[in-house]
Amino acid sequence: MTISPQAALYGSQTPLPALSPCVHYAGSERFIRKALALQAELGPVFDIACDCEDGAPIGAERAHAALMAGLIGGADNLHGRVGARVHDIHHPAWQAEVDVLLDGAGDRIAFLTLPKAERAADVERFLAHVADRVAQIGLKRAIPVSVLIETPGAVHDAWAIAALPGIVSLDFGLMDFVSAHHGAIPATAMVSPGQFDHPLVRRAKCEIAAAALAHGIVPAHSVTRALDDAKLVFADARRARDEFGYLRMWSIHPAQIQPIVEAMRPELIEVEQAQATLFAAQDAAWAPLRIDGELHDRASYRHAWITLSRAHAAGVPLAPRAAAFFGHPAS
Repeated sequence: MTISPQAALYGSQTPLPALSPCVHYAGSERFIRKALALQAELGPVFDIACDCEDGAPIGAERAHAALMAGLIGGADNLHGRVGARVHDIHHPAWQAEVDVLLDGAGDRIAFLTLPKAERAADVERFLAHVADRVAQIGLKRAIPVSVLIETPGAVHDAWAIAALPGIVSLDFGLMDFVSAHHGAIPATAMVSPGQFDHPLVRRAKCEIAAAALAHGIVPAHSVTRALDDAKLVFADARRARDEFGYLRMWSIHPAQIQPIVEAMRPELIEVEQAQATLFAAQDAAWAPLRIDGELHDRASYRHAWITLSRAHAAGVPLAPRAAAFFGHPAS
């Protein structure tokens, strides 16, 4: 019997959540529909987050959440990869937003994002309400949750937050993090190269990524403020990936999506090597092998499988045999 890489290398262990390398945030119906059209064209190589925090008019939060639920549950959501960010737990509308979103689109919503958590207890409170609402309306699925880490307290509790059940990503919120330091971090740290060089920001990025990866969830990097500078967006995403271990990044303009996807996905040579390694390992029933003069065993097989999984999530074309690993036809 042929054993798949996931079964052979991880067994019953939970794999890293299969999230795309980019999540695009939009708060208005017009911009979300534009993103849905682009997602229909490119495929699910990026997720969409309907923004109920910054997108909702003051006093109309419930109505805005209902609009977002309609878009998430609508026919234009072809791939089921649309989620929503709600207000933080200190805002009076957050529970109503969660309820409206789950009532209207609980069977289709890809994730909920909680912003401005101060500590692990805030996230636990949010998760408890989501679970209660899921039970009340009889949903047969858990709702994945992303937590936006954008305060010093949340960075301190990043490891505890990452360990909570149901969390799929820790997302770094650079601008609020810098602002929360009472002027001790200069505004230049909100943009490159300062955002990668300032010691306090570097420390936060490292802590968030380390906590996420240690608990088998995805670290997601903050935005690039330059809306239409594709080269800068690419450079930020690549540096976040290569130097800090981030596997996903936020987009706030459609022009940012493609550069992020391209920067975050593995290089073609890495994909080809990963495919060859996995094919040889599968043929050898996952025993240790000598390949091109080097020892390969389950550790290198896992790395190859992770590389291939990232490539698949980013829409990199795979050999038919590799595509079959992800449930696609082998011919």
